Amino acid sequence: MAIRVRETTLSRSPDAWLAAALLGGAAVGWWWSAVTASDMDAPMMMMSGEVAMSLAAFLAAWVAMMAAMMLPAILPVVRLYTRAAQRRTVAPVGLFLLGYAAIWSAMGLPVYAVWKRLAGPLADATPTAGRIAGAVLVVAAAYQVSPLKAVCLEHCRSPFSFFMRHGKNLHRPTGAVLAGAHHGLFCLGCCWMLMAVLVAFGTMQLAWMAVVAAVILFEKVAPFGERLAPVVGGLFLVLGVVLLFHPTTVGQLT
Repeated sequence: MAIRVRETTLSRSPDAWLAAALLGGAAVGWWWSAVTASDMDAPMMMMSGEVAMSLAAFLAAWVAMMAAMMLPAILPVVRLYTRAAQRRTVAPVGLFLLGYAAIWSAMGLPVYAVWKRLAGPLADATPTAGRIAGAVLVVAAAYQVSPLKAVCLEHCRSPFSFFMRHGKNLHRPTGAVLAGAHHGLFCLGCCWMLMAVLVAFGTMQLAWMAVVAAVILFEKVAPFGERLAPVVGGLFLVLGVVLLFHPTTVGQLT
């Protein structure tokens, strides 16, 4: 009996370390996002309506933000992969995470271009910025109940099913990276309109980050996650319509 208890404890300890590592990475991401948000609020960051933050600084902030928001939500799939890695049947888990991170890091490039155009109007709470945010929310509401969202969410909520369908050549480094990237694409399919909402409200707004991160986590992990998507869509629709008809309200939300 003592041997069984010790074996169970040892078998569970890697999961505990993995959870601690991912949640620790998320905590660091939240800390860096808070630092970046405070820096962006400083008057020196705004010069004649143009944002002074460089592409490199933005990408660093973007990666930190993705770590803060995404790492807790991918814990189930990473835990499953890690258990296989412990049996030495697949390549190290770091390669899988590398492929996943590459997808979300690459997304920072188009986001930066959009953010540079919206940062000035959002800071001034112009009616145009309010209408853009409202339109994004309405589109996001429609996407929340779309078949593509449902398919991507199904893959993200079922790690075992994902690896059965898309986990090819995981014993090779390239296969592990590609599987991580593949999972990243499904994750992107779940969340890209949620990220668009974040961009529409200023990207580094911590309150909106917390809201979107909670939605992502509950949609992917909670038992009611699939039913949550249309509820969030309904809330987005209401808020989007309000902003379309009263665009100056955006100043109270950013």
